[in-house]
Amino acid sequence: MTGGRETFVDLLRRAGLENVGDGRTEGVSQPWAAWRPIISFEAQPTVAVRSDRPDLVDEVNAQWHRLAVEGGVINDDGEFLIDIDIDIAGSRPGCGPGRWTRVRLNDEWDLAGVLGERPGRPEFVTLSVDGNSLLGATTEEYEVWLIAVDRIAQRQEAAAQKAAEETPQERSAAWEALFRGPGPAKRLREGWAHGLALNPATPEDVQIGLLGLSHSLLWRQLPTSVVEAAMAHPEWEVRQLLAEAQSNLTDDQWARLVLGEHNAGRRWILTMLAAERRATLTDAAYEQLAADPSAQVRVETTRLHGLPTPLSTALAADPEATVRAAACPGAWPHLEDQARTGLLGDPDSAVRAAALLRHYQDHPLPRSVFDSQNFSVRATETCRLERDLAEHLARHADPAQRRSLARNPGLVPDLVTLLGRDPDESVRFEVSQRPDLTEEQRAGILIDFDPRTCCHPLDWVLALHDDPDAMRRLAASSHPLVRRSVARARHLPPEVVALLARDEDRVVRLFLAESCDDAPADMLLEVWQWWTGSFSCPDRPHGHPRFPRRGLLRYAEDPNPRMRQLALDDPDSTVELVERFSRDPEEEVRRRAATDPRLTAASAVRLLDDAEERVRRAAARHPHLPARVLVRLLRDTDTARDAAGHPALPVPVIRRMVLRWSLREAEEEGLRPRSPEAGSW
Repeated sequence: MTGGRETFVDLLRRAGLENVGDGRTEGVSQPWAAWRPIISFEAQPTVAVRSDRPDLVDEVNAQWHRLAVEGGVINDDGEFLIDIDIDIAGSRPGCGPGRWTRVRLNDEWDLAGVLGERPGRPEFVTLSVDGNSLLGATTEEYEVWLIAVDRIAQRQEAAAQKAAEETPQERSAAWEALFRGPGPAKRLREGWAHGLALNPATPEDVQIGLLGLSHSLLWRQLPTSVVEAAMAHPEWEVRQLLAEAQSNLTDDQWARLVLGEHNAGRRWILTMLAAERRATLTDAAYEQLAADPSAQVRVETTRLHGLPTPLSTALAADPEATVRAAACPGAWPHLEDQARTGLLGDPDSAVRAAALLRHYQDHPLPRSVFDSQNFSVRATETCRLERDLAEHLARHADPAQRRSLARNPGLVPDLVTLLGRDPDESVRFEVSQRPDLTEEQRAGILIDFDPRTCCHPLDWVLALHDDPDAMRRLAASSHPLVRRSVARARHLPPEVVALLARDEDRVVRLFLAESCDDAPADMLLEVWQWWTGSFSCPDRPHGHPRFPRRGLLRYAEDPNPRMRQLALDDPDSTVELVERFSRDPEEEVRRRAATDPRLTAASAVRLLDDAEERVRRAAARHPHLPARVLVRLLRDTDTARDAAGHPALPVPVIRRMVLRWSLREAEEEGLRPRSPEAGSW
């Protein structure tokens, strides 16, 4: 049987099961928690059917159905939840231990004959829709066992309560148990490495040892010692990712990182990354890169932020044409007339084109030159144009040329007006964004703006953020993109804030919530109902300094789970409310409760079996988890990463974890293990 989603669907069909769910389950534990009492060493069958019976399949089906009806697994609508051993159904997205499937029996159902490696060897678990009654089927050596478990919620509460009770002696013993037996296998080591890389408790010397084992480490803010170690790391991928991810490299570190690469191709990549990140280097580094033997490196050097003018102009006279072409735009304002003339007559066509483009930003571009040089739309957008050429382009058959012309800052007003009536909507939209329009003129341009369109803020509006009068004028613009750009200001006049907070375009309100420190509390609450945060602003609107914290208890009974969870932010909220929310039917409310440090350890343990992965991951980071529970999570490849990132992991345990996997790696490779005392870890 092959893997894939179709295999699972076909398996259900052959078993006589109709999929009647949308994948959502409320108040139900994850399937793996249901498998535990079925595969436990202490498990005892409710019914055992001998495997040598000639009617084995029929008998198992009959006994399963009887127990399922008597135990309440099948509800009044004939529905129940099922999970199948993943080894039987293959690798299935969203199936196997990890997600329930809601099903109903059809008239020709056959679970024992289909849901196993062969007929009569079933491996599946079924659960009532309310999650309180369980019935599993598993095959032993001579029998098929049907195991029924009732009062699931009560049993889970009791088990979690017991697991949460831990004496200091038991805690010490649990940590010792982590290091008994064989060392961690490769997948488990990878989980530990990724978790420890993001763990704030991981010491600096251990972080250094993690370089090359987990790239996750390089995406966090690193202390100087770890940055220095990464710069000298033997693996190129570590050094490259350091340049891509770290935001706190000094000028000297950038210089040593780039110049330390003896391979020209790698030096080119690091120089390119420095240019893209607008990093500054030392004067000596600029000089060395400007004289680099690799033309590729010198090309990227022309783009470096802070490149001294003498070096920029020197690169415009480089013997390599690609370097001269790249240096031309930045060096042009500082070149003597003789040097400019030389570039305009350069024997290389790419250099001449770059020089001409820059030359005609200061001098009107005739149509004859435009036609003969076969300029791209970039010239249409950036060059000063003679009237004849501008009129020709304004009526050009290609909308791309007209769109580019519409972005030209020097376009005369009558042609701006002409393009504002262009038959192509995309051309009109470009015109509508021009900074030289009055708001009355902008309102007169017909555009069809889709509010779902992802647009960048307008640079010319961003440049006016410190001008209160400009912000007042532009906040009343008819153009959504102008108002969105205003909303990106960190501070705005009160009347502008009030106007934008009522804007009909909800992206305007979102940008105000993300960027403006003056955003009003009531608008932040409104945005919170439909926005949880973005990659660039992950904590907004909830983390906004003006987001309300008091008076939120009134939302404790709100039908909207987004609002209901806010009650826990109120300083007058209670531990009892946290506990109640940990049992809420909505996933995001339970997840919020799982992040609350007031949640009891028992409830945190219980939520580790939640049906929703995000709730389980939040519970795995709860500060009061018992050591025995953390050890169990650390030994499971599915949870090892989150458990290794737990901030309450003792530093001695962290060090022993690293030593443990170092020893296991050495055993696998037949090498002598690296010694922590020698500084490897």
